[in-house]
Amino acid sequence: MNLFVMLAFPLLAALLCWRARTPGIASGATLASCIAVLVLAIDTAFAALRGGTVVGVEIAVAADALSALMLLLIAVVATGAAFFSRGYMQRMREGPARLWFYYLNFNLFVFSMLAVPLLVEPTLVWIFVELTTLCSAMLVGYENTREALEAAWKYVALSLMGAAIGLLGFLVLFAAMQAAGGGTYTWEGLVQAAPRMPPALIETAFLLVLVGFGTKVGLVPLHTWLPDAHSQAPSPVCAVLSGVETTVILYVILRMLPVLDAVPGVDLQLWTVSFGLLSVGVAAFLLIQVRDYKRMFAYSTVEHMGIILVAAGLGSAAANYSTVYQALTHTLTKSFCFYAAGAALLATGSRDILAQRGLIRRSPATGASLLIGGLAIAGAPPFAVFLSEFSIFRAGLAEGRYIAIGLLVLFIAIGFFAVMRHVNRMVFGAAAGAAEPFRLPASCAAVLVVAAALVIVSGLYLPPPLHELLQRAAARMAG
Repeated sequence: MNLFVMLAFPLLAALLCWRARTPGIASGATLASCIAVLVLAIDTAFAALRGGTVVGVEIAVAADALSALMLLLIAVVATGAAFFSRGYMQRMREGPARLWFYYLNFNLFVFSMLAVPLLVEPTLVWIFVELTTLCSAMLVGYENTREALEAAWKYVALSLMGAAIGLLGFLVLFAAMQAAGGGTYTWEGLVQAAPRMPPALIETAFLLVLVGFGTKVGLVPLHTWLPDAHSQAPSPVCAVLSGVETTVILYVILRMLPVLDAVPGVDLQLWTVSFGLLSVGVAAFLLIQVRDYKRMFAYSTVEHMGIILVAAGLGSAAANYSTVYQALTHTLTKSFCFYAAGAALLATGSRDILAQRGLIRRSPATGASLLIGGLAIAGAPPFAVFLSEFSIFRAGLAEGRYIAIGLLVLFIAIGFFAVMRHVNRMVFGAAAGAAEPFRLPASCAAVLVVAAALVIVSGLYLPPPLHELLQRAAARMAG
């Protein structure tokens, strides 16, 4: 029952936003809905630890440990973004009149993301993945400028192209199941039927899903929409898009891995690692020349999606744990980075890296947040991203994947120095002239403090229940 209630809250909040059309009611309903979803997601995670799989409707709605982890990440980021929006969106030039429309689409976006890990039938998952595109596109274009609308249309066009390829992959996957004698077309049913499936069909299905959903994730070379969309969307939306939506879509690709492992003679690790390394490498060099700090964090997302894919392609139990651990650390850290970017945008009114100097003096909270976010997402110790990346290196070396890990370390090092070069100039650079001190809205400051605490503490301490959830989620990747 909790699973359906979790889906119902954002729908009810969206309905209230549409009916009331009042900024205060819309904001309050959205925040209340997100808090309720967070409580239910925590309860679902503990239930998955106790009983393995929480079933809502047989062969339709269920949550195992991997699903529960995704639900928890969605709920945490959505709650932070909803609270950050209260102060941030009031400062935007559109004014309060259209805020109900922002919160309406925000709730629909959260609803569509929650449905992806809860549904166990692949074609239904595909439908809700595309619903995330439609709802988030309305948020990308919310500011109604030429650049924002262009970014939204580019996002929709490329995502729908990927959707067609992904759907074809699921149809081929269904054909492979029928060739194996049929069965229940769910993630679990596919794993059970996999040993009898024709290897050629499974390989084709996976590559189509990898390319189709990789477009939505932002894997190179189909990543071009991502920096545009993330530079134009409101910063709280960027925190959700970059922090958790990409991870949730990548979750669908991860669900295919146990199916591949169960098919005799199928080994697509080379494809997975190669796609991942291509994304990490291209993003690392793009980070060097970027001039917009929101685009910088967007390219960092392309990099991190590639890192997760490389970890998933290694295939060992240790690598599977590193995969879900990296997904966790990326989500917490990247959402915080976009909160910091939003604070910088409020303080200066510009996204241009070259125009930002001496933020630590103008707004200590903003400058400190940007510095912590840059260090954390670039992979500096003792932050959690460093630990998750180090666990990937260790798992790869244990498997003898020296070339892949060597390239991964090189690309991550390039990305690290690129990000820190930009952040250092923004935070500590000498300003052209004296600037007026800036004070963040209270809700934005509160979210920055809490999100920073999560980023810092997660690098020093991992609660035992969360560690166990990661272990069980990793086990689900192995079938």
